[in-house]
Amino acid sequence: MTNAKVTVVIDNMVPTHAPKPFLGEHGLSMLLEIDGRRLLIDTGQTAAVAHNLGLLGFAPSSFDAIVLSHGHYDHAGGLPHVLERAGRRLPVFAHAEAFGEKYSVSRGERRFVGIPMRAERLAGLGADFQRVEAPLEWSPGLWLSGSVPRVTDFETGDARLVAPDAGRGCDCQDPLTDDMALFCRTPRGLVVVSGCTHSGLVNVVRHGLALTGCTRLHGWIGGTHLGPVGAAQQDATLAQLVAFDPDFVAANHCTGFSMMARLQAAFGERFIPAFVGTEISFATA
Repeated sequence: MTNAKVTVVIDNMVPTHAPKPFLGEHGLSMLLEIDGRRLLIDTGQTAAVAHNLGLLGFAPSSFDAIVLSHGHYDHAGGLPHVLERAGRRLPVFAHAEAFGEKYSVSRGERRFVGIPMRAERLAGLGADFQRVEAPLEWSPGLWLSGSVPRVTDFETGDARLVAPDAGRGCDCQDPLTDDMALFCRTPRGLVVVSGCTHSGLVNVVRHGLALTGCTRLHGWIGGTHLGPVGAAQQDATLAQLVAFDPDFVAANHCTGFSMMARLQAAFGERFIPAFVGTEISFATA
């Protein structure tokens, strides 16, 4: 049997029983090991990613590629620290629109939340950017989703995340078309590894099932962005996730404590609070 493993490198939370002095921050980074290759998914927001990688025994020089799930600072801000330690050029897969202007508006304050360093500067540090818009099979049975089709009527997203719209002359809700996930086809069904899931969890799962040919959801790993969205979207998404009947749900980052509690109640032992240092393994063959 062949197994894949996801290790959570950065999350908002460090478990109280953590065996090493990990750092937590508002952000996400996960390392996928599959078929003898290492793929870093997101990089958190600071040099904490390099600190935790060191404690976990992962050298950036051993990575085969990096994926940016979307263009927010808490997923891409740590990228220069990883590149500097890699000591060589690394493929960095990112959506073509990941470097667009992105803001958060809350309590009357408009704050930049996009990638804090220009693509040219990151390229100078060793990033070999591979622009992705359509689905891409990175290795046999493992896909980058590309842009996720929005097909549900209830996954309306986070209205506080905005982008300038010159045509309409305003800051409008950011459609976050750069939001991507990873899909792994396994004998027990689809495994999704996602950064923030701004496209909507149900949209992402349906896209993954259609792309991989899987008939069921085996497992979910990563952020869900259910914490910041409205109650109607939370309720409808949770109901559909229960209907998918996955074998495990390893949620973190933007899921939020209240939604993690609801996931725990819904899935019991199948729920995994995926804090820093958590390892999730699943069979791929």
